[in-house]
Amino acid sequence: MKTRKIPSRICVGCRQAKEKRELVRIVKNAENEISLDVTGRKNGRGAYICRNTDCLQKAVKSKGLERSLKVPVPREVLTLLEKEMSAVEAR
Repeated sequence: MKTRKIPSRICVGCRQAKEKRELVRIVKNAENEISLDVTGRKNGRGAYICRNTDCLQKAVKSKGLERSLKVPVPREVLTLLEKEMSAVEAR
């Protein structure tokens, strides 16, 4: 039996490679709206991040999130992402 390949992605915060299902995707759609994509299926440019707020803060501080999404991220969007990430982290 053939072993199935498990996709891996790199977290933009801590820069560690992890399995795709362990990470959360942050998406920028065609209208330049940035949102959290827990399912990983929304259309748009995505950046993967660990399921904790520490990695999100590292990604913001190092501007890794802005580089991955190729747009500057407004402060109000960052606060919204932090709230959503804390809800995901609590699960």
